[in-house]
Amino acid sequence: MKSNIDAIIHLEQATYLDSLLPPRDDISREMEAYSDQHRIPSSDPEVARFLEVTARAMSAGRALEIGTAIGYGAITLARAMGAEGKVVTIDPSEERIGVARDFIRRAGVESQIEIVRGKALDVLPQLKGPFDLAYIDALKEEYTSYLKLLLPLIRRGGVIIADNVMWKGQVATGRLLSSDQKESTAALTEFNRFFMSHNEIHGLILPLGDGLAYGIKL
Repeated sequence: MKSNIDAIIHLEQATYLDSLLPPRDDISREMEAYSDQHRIPSSDPEVARFLEVTARAMSAGRALEIGTAIGYGAITLARAMGAEGKVVTIDPSEERIGVARDFIRRAGVESQIEIVRGKALDVLPQLKGPFDLAYIDALKEEYTSYLKLLLPLIRRGGVIIADNVMWKGQVATGRLLSSDQKESTAALTEFNRFFMSHNEIHGLILPLGDGLAYGIKL
């Protein structure tokens, strides 16, 4: 989630685009409020909308998410794919998984979502593909390693999406918001280069949310 509404584009543009988003249902609004209140990173509403549009457009049937958090992305994908769709989502935090399970149950998509507890770098080598879509929204320092491990799991023509790749504008400017942002900013700078130059990915970086990498596996 971006730190404020104009994190990477001008305030007037961001406010206008935000005003065009359709109203979210009660569970989505509750999750957004929970995320803000407890300072748990979660997908921006416009990023969730993008995930939904993408999953529907490609008739995705199986999705992989790295970074469950409170389940916002997983629920979005499950709803977009319909009753036959399946989401595998990974997170190391038992506490966050507990919160996610409750929201997932209340959203009515419990049968569609499998939560795997563990560090993604340990879990990914144990998974079996193919997946139609992968969504990365976890430790920024590990994004490049995630991509290397998940690429073999994605079918040809499948989609890879990574959130927060502009990192509150820091990646583009090099101006850090605080000293503790140095490692994550450097890691995302390297990830963007790796993503855009990879010979198995046809992609681009979108100024959506806090920056979104979007690519198709060749």
